[in-house]
Amino acid sequence: MSLITEYCDRIASFMWGPFTLILIIGIGIYLTVITGFFQIFNCKDIFKNTIGSITKKNKKDSKGISPFQAVSTALAGSLGTGNIVGVATAISAGGPGAVFWMWVSAFFGMMIKYSEVLLSVKYRNVDEHGFYGGPMYVMEKGLKCKPLGKIFALLCVLASFGMGSTVQSNSAASALYGGFGVSKVISSIVMTALFTIIIIGGIKRLGSTAEKIVPFMSIIYIFFSLFVLLKNASEIPAAFKTIFECAFNLRATVSGGVGYAMIVAMRYGVARSVFASEAGIGSSPMAHAASNAESPVKQGQWGIFEVFFNTIIMCTMTALVIIITGALNTGADVGTMTLTAFSSQIGSIANIVIAVCTALFAFTTVMSWAYYGELSIRYVLGEKMILPYRIVYIISVGLGGVCAMSLVWKLADIFNVMMALPNLITLVLLSPQVVKMTKEYKKSKRKN
Repeated sequence: MSLITEYCDRIASFMWGPFTLILIIGIGIYLTVITGFFQIFNCKDIFKNTIGSITKKNKKDSKGISPFQAVSTALAGSLGTGNIVGVATAISAGGPGAVFWMWVSAFFGMMIKYSEVLLSVKYRNVDEHGFYGGPMYVMEKGLKCKPLGKIFALLCVLASFGMGSTVQSNSAASALYGGFGVSKVISSIVMTALFTIIIIGGIKRLGSTAEKIVPFMSIIYIFFSLFVLLKNASEIPAAFKTIFECAFNLRATVSGGVGYAMIVAMRYGVARSVFASEAGIGSSPMAHAASNAESPVKQGQWGIFEVFFNTIIMCTMTALVIIITGALNTGADVGTMTLTAFSSQIGSIANIVIAVCTALFAFTTVMSWAYYGELSIRYVLGEKMILPYRIVYIISVGLGGVCAMSLVWKLADIFNVMMALPNLITLVLLSPQVVKMTKEYKKSKRKN
């Protein structure tokens, strides 16, 4: 088994190597340019239509969930242990400069997510259960290539058992055991029971649950992060200076020539951003497609907000806490580095904070990926397979909490990058439609 895990690790490392990361960033730059830097010059409108619209009463529509529920579901799938442990991994391997390249990647990733969401809403379907869609429907109806859609959907089903159920339930159970000493078996049983209740209710119950849990868990993490940052406010300017200096570090290293340190920072920063926001993978647009959004462009703006909140806010806070507290230089393992950083400032309560946040992040990811997998299995094999899929998924959630997950993590990485490739190709081929709809939206705004 160890040999298989090592082999899969090599494949995953190769597939998520420089070529894939450059491809994703390149497409992000391309979409940013052809839309006229939409995420910058329309930021006021984006804010108004996203976070600024939360307090407004949405028109009730039995066919879909609200735009905020949709983005909460999408964030539930992308906010995860990577925002806590993944950032530490990026900084440990790429240095503080990786944070800068994480920001750069997120900036261009906003337009990838915007385009994904816009197209998924445009080409979605509707039936008695409500709206539904995703990249597979974009490939079928936009590209007129249903076989490609089926390949994408099949990969999503496979990824859901890795990225969605087993590894996340394992992370949640491990967090609760480390923070409170709760048996992994008990955690798995409780989590499986709660998840079963939620998944039976479909996308509407999932969206309703996500809009409550995601803000709650985010506020907890942001509160304690801000506490640490404000406590060390005088160190913040130095932290940003370190990030920028290391981002453009042209010094030679032992293992490479001039510029090698900068390249390493770029690689890990870009990779962290992609993993955190899932921009380009094609998963979260399925949640957005279920919304009762007024227009594809407006829901696409929620996609921009999703990347901004996930990476620019959540990941940055983790990074600053690690850098400011000096946890990077303590020799702590990447798995405990964030905990070490918080513990040095808030004491033993850090165990509880990190445990609760990790468990909630992981559990909400389980919920969202269940919907992605369910929608995908329906596309490939029909509605009759939804119930069998739910049963297998529920079982995998229970087993994931008590089993070793190293091999499954590697397989999930492989399936995710395989999902990204057909999705990115689709975005490029249909980019003229993204430009057209964006221009039409801008024109209508000028008239109003």
